[in-house]
Amino acid sequence: MEERGAEHREAAVLTQPPLVVDLDRTLLRTDASTESVMVLARTDPFALPGLAWALLRGRAHAKRRLAAAALPDVATLPYREDLLEYLTEQKRGGRTLVLATDADARVAHAVARRLGLFDVVLASDGTTNLRGTAMARALIERFGARGFDYIGGSNADLPAWQAARAAIVVGAACRCAARIARTTPIERAFDDPRPRWPRYVQALRPHHWIKNALVLVPLATTSAALAPSAFLHASLAFAAFSLCASSVYLVNDLLDLGADRRHPSKRHRALASGAIPLRRALAAVPLLLAAAFTIAHALPAAFSVALVAYFALTTVYSLGLKDIAVVDVLWLAVGYALRVAAGAFAIGARPSAWLLAVCIFLFLSLALVKRYTELSRLQADAGGAARARGYDSGDKTLILVQGIASGYLSVLLLALYVHVDIPAALHARRELFWIVCVLLLAWLNVAWFAAARGRMHDDPVTFALTDPVSLALLIVMAGIALFAL
Repeated sequence: MEERGAEHREAAVLTQPPLVVDLDRTLLRTDASTESVMVLARTDPFALPGLAWALLRGRAHAKRRLAAAALPDVATLPYREDLLEYLTEQKRGGRTLVLATDADARVAHAVARRLGLFDVVLASDGTTNLRGTAMARALIERFGARGFDYIGGSNADLPAWQAARAAIVVGAACRCAARIARTTPIERAFDDPRPRWPRYVQALRPHHWIKNALVLVPLATTSAALAPSAFLHASLAFAAFSLCASSVYLVNDLLDLGADRRHPSKRHRALASGAIPLRRALAAVPLLLAAAFTIAHALPAAFSVALVAYFALTTVYSLGLKDIAVVDVLWLAVGYALRVAAGAFAIGARPSAWLLAVCIFLFLSLALVKRYTELSRLQADAGGAARARGYDSGDKTLILVQGIASGYLSVLLLALYVHVDIPAALHARRELFWIVCVLLLAWLNVAWFAAARGRMHDDPVTFALTDPVSLALLIVMAGIALFAL
């Protein structure tokens, strides 16, 4: 009886028409063409203008040029696991599966080879952009009207659904289910809730905005801080830098999609996981920059120059300098010092060379902590040699020595700064800054001991704010510095 039931179910599947599934925002939680653009921007950014020129000859031609220049790593792309399980079940039953997409054929075939599920692949071929009515026409020519079932995930799939025997809707398409049902019965729906606002906020990394508090440092060390407008200008500088920094974080995440997806924790980021559409992130970058420079317009022109320099430095870092050993950490350290200089410009003060030197060596030490931790984690996972961002496991000792030396030099420079450059007339209790020097030395030791013992977080800033001892030292340092004003 059971055997007859199994045979009946198998026969039912075999008599069903081919099952056609779209790729972008359906089988994938992302867009394959946008992924390829990000790969090209990461590997050969100077080729992007040529891609824009290729668009004049049509989308299909541009996609062919793009696929020839850069392909995403199909092994790490964010697939819809629930849909894959459904397709695997249908495949086991003997049903013909078809991958149909407006992505270029090179991308589509790479995905098909990776998954090993599809019997037929239909994709853009450099001449025809297989989207909308073109997709429906191709499917009708191949399988006949009502000769296939169609799985899609956007309004662009409406023509294909209208030509299908049955519709299966995914994610965003669930919101246009009523329109689909007018012409085609909906057989099944795979819900994909809209990303809630916390996911968008998470992509902006607001917890990293604390780094921008460096623009407030000149308030505590210069006579310009006595001006009534100084605090307002410093606050505006903080807001502008935070918005600009968030745009940089989005750019960095867009360029690092492949690497983040191979990382044990970064693969859960909003962009890497496909929780937020890449095109929305791309659209957010100019909006954030426009807001940042609108705020900067209310501050001295030197601040805007510093903000432009910061964006340029961090963008160049994301495009490739992050993979060059030593240069990467020095670049990061300069970026932090630039925040302090920008804070001084915002309140009309001249940046202190002593203070900038303190920042460079202090944040060089923290950047080296990050690299040391990355290598240690990768080495532990690999069980031997490891390599990350231009460093390999043989560099760990050198990174450790340089990092500790840089941290100690920052403390020495801070002590000299307190003794030489902080005006006694402005800070009657400036001797209290010596206590800050001692506490900073203690905090650096806590950080490096945590790194050496494998307790350091991937991000030293997160460690600083979550480790109880680290957080207590930072709070006491801040309290003493404020009391010394």
